[in-house]
Amino acid sequence: MTPIERPPTLFERRVYDALCRVPKGKVTTYGRLGRELGCGSAQAIGQALRRNPYAPEVPCHRVVAGDLRIGGFAGDREGAEIERKIRMLREEGVEFDADGRVAEDCLYDFRSE
Repeated sequence: MTPIERPPTLFERRVYDALCRVPKGKVTTYGRLGRELGCGSAQAIGQALRRNPYAPEVPCHRVVAGDLRIGGFAGDREGAEIERKIRMLREEGVEFDADGRVAEDCLYDFRSE
C-alpha cells in the first residue's frame, strides 16, 4: 500500500478506472479527467492521483495541467520526479513543443470512445 496506509476510496477508484482508458502516447488534463467523472475539482483529481497505489499500471503520469504544461508528479512540481514523468511520456510517444507543453494532438478525448 501507499504511505497513506488505507485502501483507495470509491472516488479514487473511479479516477483510476477512467485514467486507465487514456492510451500510451496520449495525455489528459486534471480538468478533463474531472469532467469525465462529473467532478468539477481538478484539485480533487490531483489528490487522488497523488495517492495512486497502482502506478505505473494506473498511469498517473499521463495527466498534465490544463495549459498542457507537465504539472505535478509523485507529489512534486519540479526536480527528479518531474524529469521522470517527462521521460515516461516521451518513451510512450508523447511529443512536446519548444515551451515544454504537450503537443495538442497528444491530448486524449474521452468523447472519442
